Amino acid sequence: MFKTMLTAAGSLLLAGSLAAQVAVKSGDRIAFLGDSITAQGNSSQAGYVNLVMLGLKVNGIAAVKIPAGISGHKSNQMLARLKRDVLDKKPQIMTLSCGVNDVGHGKRGVELPDFKKNITAIVEQAQAAGIRVCILTATMNREDPKHPHNIKLAGYNDFLRSLAKEKNCLLADLNSDMQKIVADFRKSSPKYQGNVLTVDGLHMNPDGNVMMARGVLRALGLDDAQIAKAEAAWDNQKSGIGTVQLSVRDFRLLRSQAAAAGLTIQEYITRLVNREAERMAK
Repeated sequence: MFKTMLTAAGSLLLAGSLAAQVAVKSGDRIAFLGDSITAQGNSSQAGYVNLVMLGLKVNGIAAVKIPAGISGHKSNQMLARLKRDVLDKKPQIMTLSCGVNDVGHGKRGVELPDFKKNITAIVEQAQAAGIRVCILTATMNREDPKHPHNIKLAGYNDFLRSLAKEKNCLLADLNSDMQKIVADFRKSSPKYQGNVLTVDGLHMNPDGNVMMARGVLRALGLDDAQIAKAEAAWDNQKSGIGTVQLSVRDFRLLRSQAAAAGLTIQEYITRLVNREAERMAK
């Protein structure tokens, strides 16, 4: 009996320890500050913002989202609206996704010295308001690590990583995750020439949203078993690929079939639609 009591006590301590490692609890408000990637991450069922919230829910954490993504926004614009869109809504946690437009907008973008000032100010103001900050490294701008945008973006992401360490922020290193997934897929499916995680080289497809949500949940402290439970719940969530709504599971299947045929997923979907139209016309 004494052994049973010790085992039970150990289980309770372990459960308490695991719970303490998760940065979000039921009732917490999570602000998602970002650009169009974040805006789209909230606008579809399988967008990364909604996948994060579902992933928390199936693990017993009923949090509340505060969407704060605006298309085209850069670090200076996010700083300018931080009070209105985040601080005034009093979240406990804020995720910060920024960088692709600062680099991708060229002469209208934000150079690294000013990006550093803007992001540091965003983090410091959020922390001064008692908000826990989770920094997301900027995802790839085109799925080619040698593209000039990605070469330039590397310095921005190096800064985000160092700032997260300096300011004791949570960190979701999505750029590293994305580069590995893209490289591994292209190695395993050399005939496939389409985008792997994006619909257009920038905005996420269903699997790209899963990649982002997985990284955020990991940064928030969920363990492998909890993330696996989240991923099982994500399989049937849908988002659009062109005019077609696909679940995460169906998207992965179609992408695999497209890769085997040496087509992009859009080309493969068009082929299937045309074949069905021909069949119906007979």
